[in-house]
Amino acid sequence: MKKNIFILLTISNLLSMNAQDSQNMNPFFKPYETPFEVPPFHLIKNEHFLPAIKKGIEQQQREIEAIASNTAYPSFINTIEALENSGELLSNVNQVFGNLNSANTNDEIQKIARETSPMLSANNDNIYLNDKLFDRVKTIWDEKSTLSLTPEQDKLLEKTYKRFVRSGANLSTSDKAKLRKLNAEISLLQLNYGQNILAETNNYQLVIADKRDLAGLPQELITAAAEEATAKKLSGKWVFTLANSSVMPFLQYSANRKLREQIWNAYQSRSNQNNEFDNKENAVKLANLRGERARLIGYDSHAAFGLEESMAKNPENVNKLLTDLWEPALEKAKIEVADIQKMMSADGVKDNVKPYDWRYYTEKIRKQRFDLDEQELKPYFSLDNVREGVFMVTEKLYGLKFKQLQDVPKYHDEVSVWEVTEADGKHVGVLYMDFFPRASKRGGAWMTSYRTQKMVEKERKAPVISIVCNFSKPTGNAPALLTFDEVTTFFHEFGHALHGLLSNVTYKSLAGTSVSRDFVELPSQIMENWAAEPEVLKMYAKHYQTGKIIPDELIKKMQNAGTFDQGFATVEYLAASFLDMDYHSQKKPITIDANTFEKNSMQKIGLIDAIIPRYRSTYFQHIFSGGYSAGYYSYIWSGVLDTDAFEAFKTTDLFSQENAKMFRENILEKGGTEDPMVLYKKFRGQEPSVEPLLRKRGLDQKPENLKKIKG
Repeated sequence: MKKNIFILLTISNLLSMNAQDSQNMNPFFKPYETPFEVPPFHLIKNEHFLPAIKKGIEQQQREIEAIASNTAYPSFINTIEALENSGELLSNVNQVFGNLNSANTNDEIQKIARETSPMLSANNDNIYLNDKLFDRVKTIWDEKSTLSLTPEQDKLLEKTYKRFVRSGANLSTSDKAKLRKLNAEISLLQLNYGQNILAETNNYQLVIADKRDLAGLPQELITAAAEEATAKKLSGKWVFTLANSSVMPFLQYSANRKLREQIWNAYQSRSNQNNEFDNKENAVKLANLRGERARLIGYDSHAAFGLEESMAKNPENVNKLLTDLWEPALEKAKIEVADIQKMMSADGVKDNVKPYDWRYYTEKIRKQRFDLDEQELKPYFSLDNVREGVFMVTEKLYGLKFKQLQDVPKYHDEVSVWEVTEADGKHVGVLYMDFFPRASKRGGAWMTSYRTQKMVEKERKAPVISIVCNFSKPTGNAPALLTFDEVTTFFHEFGHALHGLLSNVTYKSLAGTSVSRDFVELPSQIMENWAAEPEVLKMYAKHYQTGKIIPDELIKKMQNAGTFDQGFATVEYLAASFLDMDYHSQKKPITIDANTFEKNSMQKIGLIDAIIPRYRSTYFQHIFSGGYSAGYYSYIWSGVLDTDAFEAFKTTDLFSQENAKMFRENILEKGGTEDPMVLYKKFRGQEPSVEPLLRKRGLDQKPENLKKIKG
């Protein structure tokens, strides 16, 4: 018996020692001993995440309790600033874990995400529903006029107080319990929604065995499909997937209408297959739960709640902008449909224009009307050349330098890492870039951070920023050759990166992209404007084989086709924006299924059959799992801002140092430290006009649409 007890004690001691060793080896539990203190990806294992998240939650709760129980009279330093600085461990691990779950996930990471989602939701509620803590925050808020705060401290206090109120701090005890339950359910549903889309995208492949079915496809796409087939042990065949870099060029070039229809139907019915990855119920549940939560807190709808802190302020202003743009965009799209119908008839196709016809015939019309073939452009847009172009534009505007780092940890072999410095060599930040699609990465393109800029003892703690895309891969002996749409996406995400990199504020919760959704797209979208300027094209658009600069006649063709197909592009975007607003403006629960709801929404605005919303209900990741609920309109709102802002450069000098300095100091460096319209007017000297946007999209025929956007 004693021997058995001894064995049990020995095992217990070994387990305890192993647990202690595991804790000691967990890279999150000590300072990052890496260049520029980037995350030690080479040391981080899946097994480290759960204990680090749990410990991070425990630490933050102890910190919160200490702040709430402080017997000293509430002050900005001992309450607001202390709250701002709490949860450092949890923040560090969550930034790594959340980013990997999007960019390089696996079954184990997804399982951990599902397990920790309710923990993180509860931790958030434990902070913002803490009565003692809110009493201290409210005391400081009520006395703020006597505190002599700096403008940034004043903004942090305002945002902190409003965050408590908007998180339910004023609710009764019973309503707080309801809110906790709603938050936990919403958090998990959002996670499941996104995971379902990734699974559905990865589960589909169009396998072609007959070479004749490749008719019309460019050789580069055929080669990529052959390489995809080989990787999936289907040698001698061609595999096309639902990654945008595969499905979109297939729809654009395939002469086989039946195959276009087949892959299109797979694309537009993702997570709408009545299987384990179906999102119809998730979409309606999320919309209803968000609405219930908003009404519990005191708002008519989730849209009213979400827009209160935006530039738009309320759903009425959003719907007015969308409606003002809808009529001219739809008129232009109907003209485009008629053009496609004529060409289809000439081809002997008697059917009406379907969504899977649009890209194919648009490409043929573009070639016929403007003598412009996108395949003629791609050799000038190798990924390396485009990257150098982005760097050159950024250097000419802001003086920034970029040096590739070879000795820093990366989370995937395809990732490149860069040090960003001022012209004088002063360190600005670190930038990760991850460009190609893979099964472990969700679709789309985004910017994120592994460390947000802040001040530590009056010294700037530099940010660690990342941009993640899904561009066309290199094929055969050719480098990655981008479509011009991918080029503008690169410029776009780099604009977000600059917003994060150049941030120069005191508090991380106000840093970089911590601004309203309808302002955050300004720095990204303004960068897109430089991509197509002739002066800039000649800086970076060089043939990957000959090194020759893109010829003037090709640039002229691009300019001539500048507003081509903008009816379609604007309509599919606006349709998705209306759909988002309809889901989140409901004042009562939705009682119909997602497909019926979507159909009713699109009929209400008169969407034509040849176009569907850019994102349908079951794969609208932006709004159901990406933080843009009641906010997808932001791209067009910011489009008004970015085209108006670019006019400052266009009418003076593309690389005006004065304008660049003003934009950097008043927009890029300021984060969320001031009201967005105040910041914009400091840069521009006036409120933005919608006229440049309408002109850029070829929608400016109606003078009554040229209105001011009021903040």
